[in-house]
Amino acid sequence: MNTVTPRIYVACLASYNNGQLYGEWIDANQDTLSLYEKVKNMLVTSPEPDAEEFAIHDYEGFGDLRIEEYASLKKVTSFAEFITEYGDLGSTVLAHADGDIEVAQNLLDECYHGEYDTEEDFAYYWVHEVDGKEVSQFLRYYIDYKAIARDFFINDFFSLTVNHKVHVFSCFSHR
Repeated sequence: MNTVTPRIYVACLASYNNGQLYGEWIDANQDTLSLYEKVKNMLVTSPEPDAEEFAIHDYEGFGDLRIEEYASLKKVTSFAEFITEYGDLGSTVLAHADGDIEVAQNLLDECYHGEYDTEEDFAYYWVHEVDGKEVSQFLRYYIDYKAIARDFFINDFFSLTVNHKVHVFSCFSHR
């Protein structure tokens, strides 16, 4: 779950250019038209007459994803919707995908292998559960899961850390 609701601080550029800070924090998790209406209402109440232009001067709840000053409101609402659906993992995957929602969605749908405490825990899971072959009790004590994890994450897998948990993805579909 996302810990902070995605929102943006929209500033009136007419005020800003005249030395005043005027703007409003707006919840980004709404349809684009509603977000545009809120921005328009902020501009109407600006201390500068005939204010028409705005810029995004701050944002929160988007994790490591960078929101550009002049990002389209459609893009912002798309990001917010994705993050609201997938929480902190969604914002991290979206940032990893450089804001490409299709790539992020594909990573979650086709390449995601779950959450683990460490990459070694994933290697243990893979050896004992996914491979499907029974490892004898005797041999289990001789398996170097740290080495297996190192090899896995050099070529075939990558991980993203979210809230102190390792989320594992592959370069191939696991389904």
